[in-house]
Parts: sequence; C-alpha cells; structure tokens
Amino acid sequence: MRRMGLGSRILWLCGLAAAFLTQPDCVRGQNAGSATGGHEQSPQAVDVAAIGTLLQQLQSQVQELSGQVRSLKAQQESAQAESAELRKELDAAKSELISLSRQPGDVTSAQFAVSSSVTQATTEERIARLEENQQLSDAKAAEQSQTKVESSSKYRLRLSGIVLFNLYANRGTVNNQDFPDLATVPGPLSSDGTFGGSLRQSQIGLEGFGPTVAGARTSAEIQFDFAGGFPDAPNGVTYGLMRLRTGTVRLDWDKTSIIVGQDALFLAPLSATSIATLAIPAFAYSGDLWSWTPQVRVEHHFTLTSDSSLLLQGGILDGLSGDTPLQQYYRNPSWGENSGQPAYATRLAWTRTLHGENLIGGVGGYYSRQNWGFGRSVDAWAGTADLTLPLGNLFEFTGQFYRGRGTGGLGGGIGQTALWIGPLTNPDTELYGLDSMGGWAQLKYRATSKLQLNGAFGMDNPFAWELRENGGSQPYYLFPLSKNQSTMVNFLYQPKSDIVLSLEYRRLKTYVLDSNANAANVITMSVGYMF
Repeated sequence: MRRMGLGSRILWLCGLAAAFLTQPDCVRGQNAGSATGGHEQSPQAVDVAAIGTLLQQLQSQVQELSGQVRSLKAQQESAQAESAELRKELDAAKSELISLSRQPGDVTSAQFAVSSSVTQATTEERIARLEENQQLSDAKAAEQSQTKVESSSKYRLRLSGIVLFNLYANRGTVNNQDFPDLATVPGPLSSDGTFGGSLRQSQIGLEGFGPTVAGARTSAEIQFDFAGGFPDAPNGVTYGLMRLRTGTVRLDWDKTSIIVGQDALFLAPLSATSIATLAIPAFAYSGDLWSWTPQVRVEHHFTLTSDSSLLLQGGILDGLSGDTPLQQYYRNPSWGENSGQPAYATRLAWTRTLHGENLIGGVGGYYSRQNWGFGRSVDAWAGTADLTLPLGNLFEFTGQFYRGRGTGGLGGGIGQTALWIGPLTNPDTELYGLDSMGGWAQLKYRATSKLQLNGAFGMDNPFAWELRENGGSQPYYLFPLSKNQSTMVNFLYQPKSDIVLSLEYRRLKTYVLDSNANAANVITMSVGYMF
C-alpha cells in the first residue's frame, strides 16, 4: 500500500510540473487580453515567481520521497537478513531432526524402556502436549546462550543419559539384590526379606556426529553405567564402578549401514519394558538372549511396497562363551575365541505399517565354534524369532523365542554352556554342549499418552535329561539349574518427557535339577530423570 501511495504522489507531482511548464503561454495570453483592457503587467516576472515557488515545492516533495525510499530500502535489507538467518536456523533444526530419527543407541533405546509410539489422546492430553512442546521451544530459544558439550573435533557432540534411583524390597533369596535374575537357595544367615536403594543402574552416553564419507553419514556412540561391581571399601555397595556397555561407529547410507564396535545382539533385538532392570535386560536368563558383544555387521533395507520393507542383517561377532575372566588385568581367550574364528550371525526382518504402527516379524541364526582343549569342541548355535504386533492404538504384543545349544555366552541355558563329568584338565573327560530353549512375551496397554501398563512372562529351559546325564561337574552354579521363570507387572508414568516413574512387581522361580524350586518376590519403585 505504501508503494502505491508513493507512485500516485510521484505521478501527481509530474503532472503538476507539466501543467506549470505550459503556464507561460497562458499567462502571456491573459496579459495580452489585459493590455487591451488598459492594465499592463510583466509576463516574465509572473512566470519566474510561479516557477520558483513550484520548484521549491517540488524539491521539498522529492526530498521527502527520497527519505521514504531510503527507509523502505533499509527495511527490505533488514527483512532479507532476518529471512536468511531464519533459514539457517531451520536447516540446522532439520539436520538435528534427521540425526535424531536414526536408530538410537543404548541410552536412547532405553528411553528407558518407555514406548515411543504415538497414540490417540484426549483433548486435555493434546493441550498438555502442546504446552510441553511450547516449553521445549522456549528452551530451544534459550539454548544458544547455554554452555555446549565441547570436544576436540569441530563436529557436534551430544551428551545423554538417565539418573535412575531404585528402591527395592525382596522377599526370598536372590542372586543380586537391586536387579536380581535368579531365586537362590537360602543360606544359614539369610533373612526373610531385604530392603535397599541403588543408583548404579544410572547411565551416561556420548554420541558424536561426524562428516560425510563416501556418501555415508558417520557417527559414533559410547554408553556406560555403574553396575560394574563394588570397590573394596566400607559401604562399597553404594559406590558402583563404571562399566562399559556399548560403543559403536556407524556409516549410514540411504539404505545400507555398516556398524563396528560393541553392541547388543542384533539377532535378538527386543527386550521387555522395564526401568527397574536397565543394567541387564528384564528377562536375562529367563528366555531373553542378550550380550554386549564386539561385532562387525552390515544392514540393508529393501523396499517392497509403499507400506512394507525387508531388513537384512549379517555380521561376525566375538565368540563369547559365558566364562568368567581368569585374571583381573590380563585378557585370556574365551572358549569361543580359542577356536581361532569368529561367531557368525544373521537376521531377516519384515516390517509392515498397520493402523499407523509397525508390525515387525524377524528370524535370526547364530553359529560359533568353541575349542575346550584336547580336541574337544562344541558347535554352539541358536535360532531366534521375534515379533512386534500392534493391537490397535492401545495395546501391543511383543515376544521373542530361541532354541539353541552352547548358548551360555548369549544368556541362554540360564548361562550354562557345556557339561562334563570329571576333571576338565583330563583329556579323557568328555564334554557336551547344553541344549536349551526359551522365550518371553509381553502385553503392553497404553492407558494414556503418559501412562502405560506392562505384563510379561519369560522362561529359560535347559534340557533336564542332559543335565542329569552330563552335568556332574558343570562349573556355573552349586547345583545344575533346569528351569528359570520370571513373571513381571509394571506401571510406567511420564508426567514430562524427561521424567519417568515406575512401580514394578516381579516373581522369580528357579528350579534346581531334581529338587524343589526356589521362589522370590521383588518390588521395585523407580524414579528416573533423562537428559
């Protein structure tokens, strides 16, 4: 509107100037007429005076217009600069969102066992979510004035983690107080129940985002917790030692990724939802294969249709066999490493969009040769199956199953890998890999966008007849274990995206071969702050 006004004023001034430029002829005609009437006046004097006045007015108008044009030009330049700055901020935000949308590392995947699926919410919940998003936007606006994580590299580094406080009450005897996985035989000094608190399942993670190499986005992450044991000091149980969990380097193309480092088992990718047991998976030694294993793997995505795809994964792994280190500072080879070759694993997963959620079904395989000396070897293997099945917007079923032999290094067989009778150092002692099978299943109910309920059951079942015939000298427990069951129910509440509260009940039931079962009840209350 201002530009149209200026144009009209310029046209009006030009017209006025043109009219006055033709005025001398008119004035002369009028003077001639007046002379015949007897009134004489100098036409030149009239023309000069009128033109001078008009020129002064025109000069004033031009100066005013020039000032307005300069002001408009300054405003335009300022708007262009502001637009360029906003575009830079938008590009930076897009880059950050792209990096966040990649597969997350261990800490992010815990999000700490809270589901990331978006469900239908009531109007009040949507308003609350909008308010939280506004708070996050305000925090982003103030973020530029905060101190950033600094590294020796020029590329971005992100710190994340969780401060997790657990209060636990155990009724019965368990192998580990703050995150137990076995019910054990009561000792002479055992009590009817225990109570305590712990922070050692808290986690810290660092993730770096590097340059593009050969068209691949590069990144790296490393994760720690404080469940690595206790120092030999008074009250050392509260001084949890830092422990390496995972650490990987990734090269990600559009459909292909190469991952090297120490990571979770990709052939058994699921875990039950729990923040009471972040140090190990919720159903470790109760049907859930798990291990943080050095590995090199390749992943490739195949697009089948607009709503379905295939994921093919394959790689080599360190052939861990579940044995404990012989020395505190020096690394001796495990029985799998003693074979002189790596372990091999693969997985094929099919994904299809179902009602806005992902239906995922996968199958996997594992093989590792173990050398136990004197020509004795065990061909360890495992077959796995996993399923994630959304049941509408409120329910979700997840489960995982395995069948294998010599899988103690992967948490199978309740950690038992091989069996023998007689001294292991005797060349005549025969050795056998232990067959086992197990799995777990979970049903999740999302009551609201902030509250979820989970119920799950898991069981690991080594073959009892093999334990009975060949388990006389198995080195893992005081007595051979033939079955381990775990039942879990928990409530998880997230009032804010960075705060999570949980109340969990778990019942453990561990069977000693040809003996009574040991049972324990565990109640855990958890408070976590994610950053």
